[in-house]
Amino acid sequence: MIEKDILDLRRLLHANPDISNQEYGTAGLIKNFLAPYHPTEIIEGIGGAGLAAIYKFPKKGPTVAIRCELDALPILEINSFNHKSTKKGISHKCGHDGHMAIVSALAPWLDHKPLACGTVVLLFQPAEETGEGAKRLIEDEKFKKIHPDYVFALHNIPKEPMHSIILMDNGFSAEVQSVIIKVKGKESHASKPENGINPALGISKIIQKISELNVPEPSDSSFALLTPIHISMGQKSYGVSPANGELHYTLRTWSTAKMDGLKSKLIKLVEKISHEHKLRYELEWLEHFPASSVDSESNTFVRQAAEANNLSIVQRKTPFKFGEDFGWFSKSYKTAMFGVGSGASTPALHNADYEFPDELLSTGVSMFKSIILNILLEK
Repeated sequence: MIEKDILDLRRLLHANPDISNQEYGTAGLIKNFLAPYHPTEIIEGIGGAGLAAIYKFPKKGPTVAIRCELDALPILEINSFNHKSTKKGISHKCGHDGHMAIVSALAPWLDHKPLACGTVVLLFQPAEETGEGAKRLIEDEKFKKIHPDYVFALHNIPKEPMHSIILMDNGFSAEVQSVIIKVKGKESHASKPENGINPALGISKIIQKISELNVPEPSDSSFALLTPIHISMGQKSYGVSPANGELHYTLRTWSTAKMDGLKSKLIKLVEKISHEHKLRYELEWLEHFPASSVDSESNTFVRQAAEANNLSIVQRKTPFKFGEDFGWFSKSYKTAMFGVGSGASTPALHNADYEFPDELLSTGVSMFKSIILNILLEK
């Protein structure tokens, strides 16, 4: 059973969301909750609004960080329950309110059940949704001083059996990179397009050739998914043959190496087609989510925790195709991220009617307690 104060915290966080890079109010709510549970130290302002509550125990031992996300999404909530978002157009539609409540619930346990050795860090990270927060946090000198030996995280997964633990051996989530392709020709009167350079044919050719780079089968080692997000050209001025156009895409692969190869192919085809159609071009890369790899030792601790809590395990053959900036931690630390099934009837992540199921709070707390005990009691 989860304590009422944790339920209240989850709903308070849901009602008061902050978008990426503006999570200072959320961090303040978390700090106020944690302070009565006597962390050894609370470090604020890590990589932006990031917050760490550190519990140090008497003897030296490993440092275990449990990470969650502070930010909400720019989505208008359509739910009508009492704790619905009070901020129009901003809401917790990825479950980060639930993730924060789970990690916060470890504080009273750590306060009343001190361990003999080691350090536990409750880590609240900003700007996960934009792919900026983890990188910025890791590069912050305040975090470098913590220097964790292990970093763990979870994510609720709708449409999977409630309370199931979702594991994979070859990584949790995809490498994701967004790109804006800008092309520029020359404007002219619409009655005499031959006096200008209209980018329409070049844009259509780029779209066609990009589609040929897709390898959509997840089990294929060369998996590549290039999704068109937004396309624009010219303006609604019917006397003008336009000069400018933009194409926005997201690219997904299973590894950084595959992403680098895919980006190289994309750059070459844009360069070739732009030259053929006498267009200037520019590529702007943004929102990079590295692949979240899974350390085998850390993954074993997760599996042991699921078994100790009699939770069913769903073993996936491939990572999830969505982006998760936990991958930045994977580059520097022993990490494992796992999924927690949030039920077949739960709306999908990022849907306007999504709501984190409160019954998952106890599952997440039990998993993290077992992971911490497995690591710190055996040393």
